Amino acid sequence: MEKVRPFLMFQDGKAEEAMNFYTSLIEDSAITNIVRYGANESGDEGTVMQATFTLKGQEFMCIDSNVKHQFSFTPSFSIFVTCNTEEELDNIYQKLSEGGQALMPLGDYGFSKKFGWLNDRFGVSWQLNLPN
Repeated sequence: MEKVRPFLMFQDGKAEEAMNFYTSLIEDSAITNIVRYGANESGDEGTVMQATFTLKGQEFMCIDSNVKHQFSFTPSFSIFVTCNTEEELDNIYQKLSEGGQALMPLGDYGFSKKFGWLNDRFGVSWQLNLPN
């Protein structure tokens, strides 16, 4: 076995936009590889056939699906981020929430100093935590 990593499937050609957004929010993050569909291939030309990116060292894979599915992302699987400061947590939460949906607004739920859970504008679920 070579690796185990989360895989995100985007629809409507949003994979590259999402990767750029995510890597701009979190330090020490980068898009590491993009393979795009070319002319006369099975996906829309220029969209992401397969890509990898890292968020704080955690590698992710993603694609733009060329097939319309009856499903999308679910909060049952989320990206859990442990923040170092309240300012960092507030900033990331605010940016991720633009065009998204709060599942648990920022607050003290008793298990950490501050916590928030949301779906971003792409439908990806995030949990942001400031530990005690």
